[in-house]
Amino acid sequence: MKKHFSEDERLADGSAPLEPSALLERLAELGIEAKTVEHAPVFTVEEAKALRGELEGAHIKNLFLRNKKGRMWLVTCLEDREVDLKALGELLEAGRFSFGSAERLMSYLGVRPGAVTPLAVVNDKGGAVTMVLDKAILDYPLVNAHPLVNHMTTALTPADLLKFLEDAGHSAQQLDMSAAARAEG
Repeated sequence: MKKHFSEDERLADGSAPLEPSALLERLAELGIEAKTVEHAPVFTVEEAKALRGELEGAHIKNLFLRNKKGRMWLVTCLEDREVDLKALGELLEAGRFSFGSAERLMSYLGVRPGAVTPLAVVNDKGGAVTMVLDKAILDYPLVNAHPLVNHMTTALTPADLLKFLEDAGHSAQQLDMSAAARAEG
């Protein structure tokens, strides 16, 4: 079995991040039907759009954020959502947001930049990251997310995503992200 993470890529507790195959096994153990496709690695929404073909359902982007106090959030929203970080910080009563570093991302979620996904909360055993989910995602029949690496996409139902997040100890705070949308102008 191919390892996707090197020996020096470790979580804050010193353990190795979950491998994609183990994540997919966990989904199956939970009775979650998921369909996974492999593709060239993608790092941006634009690259994903160009490669996705006919994958149905919600396509998402994920923002790994922290505030001045060091608290962290993983915000999953529709891929085309323009997010005003100041407005989002106010909505979440978090203060000013900045993006978390690649090192922090690996330490807490066990993924690299470009592979950020709500499924990565499985690696946050200490509950340091707050999961926030755009309510609009729940209106789609399927949600497409990376299974911890950016060269695969896994589709699952919104109900199953919520079930997984709950099982991982990260029940999602559901938020109307249109309230945090960047103003046109």
